[in-house]
Amino acid sequence: MGVLLKLAKSYLRQASDRLADAARALERGNYPYALRLSQESVELSLKASLRIVGIEYPKVHDVSDLLLEYKERFPDWFREEVEFLAETSRRLSSKRELSLYGGEEALLTPEELVSREDAVEAVERASKTLERVRRLISHYGGADIEKGL
Repeated sequence: MGVLLKLAKSYLRQASDRLADAARALERGNYPYALRLSQESVELSLKASLRIVGIEYPKVHDVSDLLLEYKERFPDWFREEVEFLAETSRRLSSKRELSLYGGEEALLTPEELVSREDAVEAVERASKTLERVRRLISHYGGADIEKGL
């Protein structure tokens, strides 16, 4: 578990920093960037959760299918969260490209496509995801993780 824990903690450190940056972007009104960073935070958090239970994942942004497929590997309390976590992964991954490039075919900017409400929801979902995965990593021996690394 040592190497898996080390990797999971590293992913969470990266996820935590992205979430902090997302919150700052939201405060500044840069809603596409807040959404993008929130998506990255969710992706890293969920990959940490998969890693800690020994699941290899493909190099994709949305890992919702793996969370659902391997749900039984997680503790009971975490399993209760898997539907929310999978939905969060799907939802934010689907908006990832728009938050970066906008709607290039229609000549729409990211700012025209990502609203404040989208960004607020993304930051809130990322925060909840990070909190749940911190608890999971703590469950597997990363006691210092719940203190924010």
